[in-house]
Amino acid sequence: MEQVQVYTDLAIKMIMQYAPSFLLALLTLVIGLWIIKFVVKGANKALERSKVDISLQKFLASLISIILKVLLLISVASMVGIETTSFVAIMGAAGLAVGLALQGSLANFAGGVLILLFKPFKVGDFIEAQGYMGTVKEIQIFNTVLNTPDNKVVIIPNGGLSSGSITNFSKEPQRRVDMVFGIGYDDDLKKAKETLTRLAREDQRILQDPEPTIAVSELADSSVNFVMRVWVNAADYWGVYFDMHEKVKLTFDAENISIPYPQQDVHLIQNN
Repeated sequence: MEQVQVYTDLAIKMIMQYAPSFLLALLTLVIGLWIIKFVVKGANKALERSKVDISLQKFLASLISIILKVLLLISVASMVGIETTSFVAIMGAAGLAVGLALQGSLANFAGGVLILLFKPFKVGDFIEAQGYMGTVKEIQIFNTVLNTPDNKVVIIPNGGLSSGSITNFSKEPQRRVDMVFGIGYDDDLKKAKETLTRLAREDQRILQDPEPTIAVSELADSSVNFVMRVWVNAADYWGVYFDMHEKVKLTFDAENISIPYPQQDVHLIQNN
């Protein structure tokens, strides 16, 4: 009975000693979880207003929630008397080891976050990057998937993509089509220019503002070269480019304007 009384007194003493800390820690845990839920909800709304990609929204919200909950648990553990210094050191060392092992993947992840946040391109854009050209099919956290014009699928890591040069052909609604057409030196220069001007005005896809530019660009070895620069809607770029070359050839043939091919005059000197 004496031993029971001793253990009972010890238990009561420990309860009296640790109960306030335990209750405070429990209250802190409950309130902390409520605050974290409120913060994550606010972060979600902020990300939605900024029109961040939905996959990135969910990932960032989960990341914020996990980090805040870990910090909360460490604080609660320290309130009840658990030593957290060694625990934090172990977590730091483990994080460093994982970071070194996955530095390539982390670079791709960081690149994916930057792409989804700053949006240098979006799904459906036609871009050129890392030596490849194609339509963006999918933007993932670690990779970006391109569909090339010949229907190949190219997967580009986001690390290099976010730190390298990107040409986005779909960013602006209008594009300029640059074409060069050559005529012979014996052909009528003014007639050729008027013909090219007429063709540019007849095509309804070619915008008249900005006005098409048609001018002599070079007196080449075998031809007089005209440059034709016209503005079109981005979706009409290749249609105008291919159709205009065909129209120019057919019209030049009908107007008796030659399109010369490279040639050289060879002079033979006979020694007596």
